[in-house]
Amino acid sequence: MTASVIGLSGSPNTASRSRALLELALAALERQGAGPTRLIDLAHLPSDALLGRREDRDVADAIQAVLDAGIVVVSTPIYRATYSGLLKVFFDLLPQDALARKVGIPIATGGGPGHLLAVDHGLRPLFASVGALVVATGVYGTDAQFRAGVPEPGLVERIERAALEAASLAAGVTI
Repeated sequence: MTASVIGLSGSPNTASRSRALLELALAALERQGAGPTRLIDLAHLPSDALLGRREDRDVADAIQAVLDAGIVVVSTPIYRATYSGLLKVFFDLLPQDALARKVGIPIATGGGPGHLLAVDHGLRPLFASVGALVVATGVYGTDAQFRAGVPEPGLVERIERAALEAASLAAGVTI
C-alpha cells in the first residue's frame, strides 16, 4: 500500500535551490513507488492565514494534505542559522501529533557549509515536535554544489538515499 507524499517548499522564491532539491526528492520518491506526490509552495499561501489571523481554504487544504500524507518532505533555505519563517508559521498551524506515524525528509540549502548543522539542530527538532520519524540522511546543499542551477552528483545521491530511506520506512521495510 502506498501513501501520498507531500513536499513543502519553505522558500519565498519559486526558483530556488531548495525547491530544486525538493522537486528531485519528489521525483525520486515517485520512482521508489512511495505514492503520488504533491508540492505545496508555502510562499503562495496567504500570509494572514499562515499567521492564523483568518481562515483560508488553501491553507486548510495544505494542512489536510500533510495530515493525509505518509511522507512529508520539507525544503528550506537557511536564514540566520535556521529554517525559513514560512516553514515555521506553517508548522505552527499543525496539530501537536500531526506527523505521528509519518516519515519526514529534511532538505536545506545555504550559502556555505557553515549552516550544515541547521538540518540536525533545526529541521529534525521541527519534525520531532509534531511526531515525525525522520530519515537518517538529511540533505544540505551549498551554493558551490550547484552549477547553472543543477546540483552536483554527490548532492543528487544524497537525495536518492533519503528517498530510498523514506520509502522503505513508510513501507515498513528494513534497509
